[in-house]
Amino acid sequence: MSMDDKGSKAPRILVVEDEASLARALQLELEHEGYRVEVAGNGYEAVARASEGDWNLILLDLMLPGLDGFTVCRQVRQRSAVPIIMLTAREATGDKVTGLDAGADDYVAKPFAIEELLARIRARLRRSTPLHQDGNRLAVGDLVISRDTRQVERAGRPIALTRREFDLLAYLAENAGLVMTREAILNHVWGFDYYGETNVVEVYIRYLRAKIDEPYPTKLVQTVRGVGYTLREA
Repeated sequence: MSMDDKGSKAPRILVVEDEASLARALQLELEHEGYRVEVAGNGYEAVARASEGDWNLILLDLMLPGLDGFTVCRQVRQRSAVPIIMLTAREATGDKVTGLDAGADDYVAKPFAIEELLARIRARLRRSTPLHQDGNRLAVGDLVISRDTRQVERAGRPIALTRREFDLLAYLAENAGLVMTREAILNHVWGFDYYGETNVVEVYIRYLRAKIDEPYPTKLVQTVRGVGYTLREA
């Protein structure tokens, strides 16, 4: 396969940002990661460009000339299910709720670390790839998880997990690339009414590492110190 063929299959990202320097910086970073990137500088242009292209993801600033990000998001959602990540300097909970209600898939407040944004992009693109179309199969690197049969394989080898270990691994895989806090894991996997040992998350993370990481050179379960845990290729 030629380099042109590889490039033609790279995910297409539309960056909607009116601050020219930031838009250019994002474009360069994303192109460096191998994405095909185009830029729109206002809300009207964003709606037009979104409707004329086959995009894999849209990075959408909230504060735009012409139409604001909320309006752009609503209009795009009327004709497309493309993943949308909102970028904004606003951190108010109300703005986040409004953005998500408008149809955004994720929300990143400025200033943000480019590593976090890239991780969120990878996670959203994974969720929208054909690998996940049946809703039952998740893959991170050489780790494959079947939710309907509750089977796990790594590098083609089956791995036996307990019910709770599987639930924890599936939750991390569903959010691969994103850092999940201990509280979020506890609430999702054990439930809001859990009153057992307070270090249960750490204990089960150790169980998972022993089974899916220790026998392999590439470690997938990563600790982000002071924040939480994520499942990704290092």
